[in-house]
Amino acid sequence: MQIFNYPNRSEWAQILARPVFDSTQLFNTVQQVLDDVKQNGDKAVRKYTEQFDKVSIAAIEVTQEEIDEAENQIPMLLKQAIELARRNIWKFHSEQQHELPEIQTSPGVLCWQKAVAIEKVGLYIPGGTAPLFSTVLMLAVPATIADCKEIILCSPPNAAGKIHPAVLYAAKVAGVHRIFKIGGTQAIAAMAYGTETVPKVYKIFGPGNQYVMAAKQLVSLKEVAIDMPAGPSEVEVLADATANAAFVASDLLSQAEHGVDSQAILITVDEHLVPAVLEQIEIQIEQLPRKDIVRKSLAHSKIIVLKTLEEAVEMTNEYAPEHLIIATHFHNGVAANISNAGSVFLGNYSPESAGDYASGTNHTLPTNGYAKAYSGVNLDSFVRKITFQQLSKVGLTNLSNAIILMAENEELQAHSNAVKIRLDEETTERYKAERR
Repeated sequence: MQIFNYPNRSEWAQILARPVFDSTQLFNTVQQVLDDVKQNGDKAVRKYTEQFDKVSIAAIEVTQEEIDEAENQIPMLLKQAIELARRNIWKFHSEQQHELPEIQTSPGVLCWQKAVAIEKVGLYIPGGTAPLFSTVLMLAVPATIADCKEIILCSPPNAAGKIHPAVLYAAKVAGVHRIFKIGGTQAIAAMAYGTETVPKVYKIFGPGNQYVMAAKQLVSLKEVAIDMPAGPSEVEVLADATANAAFVASDLLSQAEHGVDSQAILITVDEHLVPAVLEQIEIQIEQLPRKDIVRKSLAHSKIIVLKTLEEAVEMTNEYAPEHLIIATHFHNGVAANISNAGSVFLGNYSPESAGDYASGTNHTLPTNGYAKAYSGVNLDSFVRKITFQQLSKVGLTNLSNAIILMAENEELQAHSNAVKIRLDEETTERYKAERR
């Protein structure tokens, strides 16, 4: 890991730079796949599945028999763990159901808001180096709570032409309606445009590699909404002298094992913590089956020593980490000053792993500094808010002068007339007479 001791503020931006791949370099390649799937549907999907995943798929959609087979392959203890996680995710997200009740903004003017589910949503679950069945829960459970009418899922098949059993089982218990053996750019294209087999959706969720992210960006320009911009996963640990070096090292390593482009950062006000953390990293890394990935990730990960917690908080808000672990004595006080982060974990016994799996919060979070402007996935991600209003004649009269004055100063005369005509007694009486 790179170590920076008491850097000047002028150096912060460079130190905090992320190892992000410029996905725009892939746009031409990705666009060709998108256009082909849009034009040729299932035929193109099968072609790219064979080309990229090295497997020929006859039936794109997962059958009920395959789901039942997968369920039988899942050990009971894993089923129980998945159920515990599903239940906590359901509890946390179901409490996010709030509607604005009918209120009177002024006499005779009633306004209210209703949450309406996005009818068709598509969930992308990567295959890659790990079967992310936990992400199935994080996306499908709130979609089910929101009452989305069609929840579909795409995930790449393995060499045997199957999706990992745990992904299928999680999809079943979380409420996914249909599952398809499609990965990569072709999966995003299929959900964005629709094919003979895959229905078109209105919003696409889920992580993926650079090709998937580039595809999501391109289809979001005019075809479909997406959950958020995203880059490689990341964690920051903000620690003082009370932090446990072994815990800190484990958190950094748990993030680093996601992929070689993941980033782990330690910001601390205790320089004595640094050698202890580095020692623990070397001890723990040898026990990890993905240690080659971890070492490549740690090569561009960083330890930064600052003088005060105030500085550490300021740097943290500038970095805007996807995951933030606050391992300090007054962690609640520190957390109160955090304004930019995807998800925050307080104290020595709140590892990022808890939020990744089973505490109940969502692990689909903004990366690459987007936490400054975006929220993580939540129940609102799966709904639209529609506003309603009803004005009586008295209510319109009370607002009429302001509406007419503002409309005419914007040179929008028809807007002004829409009010005037309703309050003109002669016009109203003439209309009633014509209707008799």
